[in-house]
Amino acid sequence: MPATIALVDDDRNILTSVAVALQAEGFVTRVYTDGDVALKALIDNPPDLAVCDIKMPKLDGLELLRRLRAVSALPVILLTSKDQESDEAEGLATGADDYIAKPFSQRLLIARIRAILRRVELSRADSDGDSENSGEPIVRGRLSMDPQRHRVHWNGAEVALTVTEFLILEALATRPDVVKSRNQLLDVAYHDDVYVDDRTIDSHIKRIRRKFKAVAPDFDAIDTLYGAGYRFTDD
Repeated sequence: MPATIALVDDDRNILTSVAVALQAEGFVTRVYTDGDVALKALIDNPPDLAVCDIKMPKLDGLELLRRLRAVSALPVILLTSKDQESDEAEGLATGADDYIAKPFSQRLLIARIRAILRRVELSRADSDGDSENSGEPIVRGRLSMDPQRHRVHWNGAEVALTVTEFLILEALATRPDVVKSRNQLLDVAYHDDVYVDDRTIDSHIKRIRRKFKAVAPDFDAIDTLYGAGYRFTDD
């Protein structure tokens, strides 16, 4: 069954050209020019992935993502202004799975969409023979993760993570007390056809910590080892 991609942008020319390109690649597309309408549709009838422009009137892309993340881990790619690095950082901190600066290559966008959809499938699929990626539930102290259902709980309270956040946390929790470098976590979270700076991991870790602290203010199970990376520790 073809994946459904939601496109959210107030520029109808961009919507049309991207929708045509995605349809030619076999995707089903839904297009929205209004952030409020898009938010309701993404929650009520979720697609497989959303591509959302940041600069929109009324409800902009960052606020749309912020509200969406309160109830959903739907994968989201943000379209940012090329000269606004702060948009990229804020987007990742808010929970975006990836970002692309305008103007962008449609080939690059399609590659990133496919990479994220592959990560979604990998996080749900059973994997034979590899104990670190077996799809079996992971229980580490107060943390429990269900890779097949993409669900995370801390001390019984559910925590909604994006696909990228889930994969990063899974890599840390699979081998507690073992330090993972930023590059190792990048290898887990991103495929070779998607380039991101290693500092992107820092933004994802901050977001993961913030989400856990929302349900447990004393959460401190992810340690930062400056110059080395991160590790998960919870007895």
